[in-house]
Amino acid sequence: MGDRGYDADWFREALVDKGIKPCIPGRKSRDKTIRYDKRRYKRRNRIEIMFGRLKDWRRVATRYDRCPKVFLSAIALAATVLFWL
Repeated sequence: MGDRGYDADWFREALVDKGIKPCIPGRKSRDKTIRYDKRRYKRRNRIEIMFGRLKDWRRVATRYDRCPKVFLSAIALAATVLFWL
């Protein structure tokens, strides 16, 4: 899922090659219109807000941890506190 800035044929093809269904609207200057799921695209805002709230946590935003497992557990803890409580 991406905004109009990610609208490129090579990018769409790379996503399809990896088994990902692109949900990217076409740019206004594009000759051929691109179909996308508008209902799913409207939910993109929620995802962006979630990442913004996670980055309020200093440990997640600056990534102090060298070990990926510790970093992922910090993300899980931050997400739990933000969205559970």
